[in-house]
Amino acid sequence: MVLNYLLIFTPVFGVPIEVTAQRQDCSKPIPQILVKCGDYLIVSGLNSPNLFKSEGDKKVIHQLVSLYNQDSTASVPEGTNPVDVAALVKYYLASLPEPLTTLELYNEIRSARSSIYSMRNILKRLSSVNYMTLEFITALLLRVSQKSLLNKMDARSLAMEMAPVIMWQKERRPEFYHQYWNQVSKSLSNKTVDPPPGSYTAWDMLADDGEATDASSPIPLDDGTPVDFGAIEVVQLLTEHHNAIFTDANETVWK
Repeated sequence: MVLNYLLIFTPVFGVPIEVTAQRQDCSKPIPQILVKCGDYLIVSGLNSPNLFKSEGDKKVIHQLVSLYNQDSTASVPEGTNPVDVAALVKYYLASLPEPLTTLELYNEIRSARSSIYSMRNILKRLSSVNYMTLEFITALLLRVSQKSLLNKMDARSLAMEMAPVIMWQKERRPEFYHQYWNQVSKSLSNKTVDPPPGSYTAWDMLADDGEATDASSPIPLDDGTPVDFGAIEVVQLLTEHHNAIFTDANETVWK
């Protein structure tokens, strides 16, 4: 029973991004959860205030986590609040064992934050999965920032929210988000427990005893770790100058 469950159940949260990409039968090695969320936001959510800043509805996000951990190619359910979809993107990125920019290139990428040319060359050293996913995410942020008069999220505001989940140093993983995913590895490694399909442990990760959450609450940045202004400047550069930096990529284009 447990073996059958594990064979069917292929989670994406907390799983190395290259593993998720290898499981997919897609032309681009970008996790489908990000593609589905990005497409949904482009079509339905660009005008929504505080995208990527609001924490979202934990119960809804629990349902989305369960959905994508069981079917990584699922479409976002029609009518889902764009704020919840944007929050799901953040939680997914934070769940990765290593940041998109990688730990190895942290210092070099951070040092290149004032030069489009240097940044472009350094990013070419990323794996195809990391490079194309970073291009996709920053293309999405660019589109969101272009609607800042309506959604209140310009490139700087987006960078402040997204930098902690895109770029971090060794042993400085965004701990605030760790509480959401620390049960994933436990449940997958515990072969004596047969988790019921559809329930998983996302609810335990996303809420405590049904505690209600204000969907408009901002996601805390202060988890005891100093704010990395250099990383914020990197993400802002990648957003504002996306097209100049990712010139040789098979760039993301939305109609």
